[in-house]
Amino acid sequence: MTKSISLSLACGHYEIVRPLIEGEVQADGIDLTILTDMDSATRHWRFLRNGEFDVAEVSASSYLAARDNNLPFRAIPVFLHRRFRHGFMFINTGKGIKKPSDLKGRKIGVKTLMTTAVLWMRGILQSEYGVPLQSIEWFSELDDDVEVSLPADLKLTRLPHDKSVETMLAEGEIDALFHSDLIKPFLDGDPRVARLFPDYKAEEIAWHDKAGIFPIMHVMGLRQSIAEQHPWVAVNLFNAFNEAKAIAMKRMANPRVVPLAWYREAWEEQEKILGRDPWEYGLGASNRKNLETLIGYSHDQGLIKKKPALDELFLDVSQGRKRGDFRI
Repeated sequence: MTKSISLSLACGHYEIVRPLIEGEVQADGIDLTILTDMDSATRHWRFLRNGEFDVAEVSASSYLAARDNNLPFRAIPVFLHRRFRHGFMFINTGKGIKKPSDLKGRKIGVKTLMTTAVLWMRGILQSEYGVPLQSIEWFSELDDDVEVSLPADLKLTRLPHDKSVETMLAEGEIDALFHSDLIKPFLDGDPRVARLFPDYKAEEIAWHDKAGIFPIMHVMGLRQSIAEQHPWVAVNLFNAFNEAKAIAMKRMANPRVVPLAWYREAWEEQEKILGRDPWEYGLGASNRKNLETLIGYSHDQGLIKKKPALDELFLDVSQGRKRGDFRI
């Protein structure tokens, strides 16, 4: 009887992972207990703070901070979650904010500064729209996944437990809110809340055409002890995630799968703008540029003290030059 090692894996229940979750794909030599019933922020905290899982989808920004502080985690270049972020900058409509430059000197709320979505938004705000981050007064609702020493010139207020940045935005206590998700006041149609960019999709496409980036949010982390005891696990997990994604993409290409009238048109538009595989794993040229930009933002914002090389951040998942595709 063959033996497999047992590992726990915490991740989102995404279409590109479903073949792995449902057992259609199996990681060679690994018996996975897959946990999906938790939100992202909880999963990141439980992995990085409590070490509860062997393998976990984790915030890219938090992983950078963990490595910068020599915490015992490694990662493989599997990126289950990507998202453009212009559409997640919200404003209070009574504050006279019409364009990004109007955010200079304002009060902006975030769940945490370390949230990868917030890292991207802050980086874009400063680098693309010339808004100095030091001019802004920031309000943070949650503790960061990793404790770091923040820059002395950062104006940050950590809110008490009974305060919500979403409520503060609606009631005008803050001027804007950068969030990883669509916020409740906006979903409820509250007229006091709107997007900073009404035509956010056009803004995101223009930024992508300029920067060549479809922002990576999460990486696949694993305990350092697992990587050291079983070096082959990184390769086999990487292969399994790739296989699951390939199966999912083949299925999703069928417009009958999704109950949307113009689904196929959206699929074709994505291919035209982002290419054939915008969800690509690995450290190819596109993903390197993506991650190096994220590292630059993290360093500029004082969340990490040094800029690591990508080959230090991610375990090698190659099987040797021109190897890995042969069939027995």
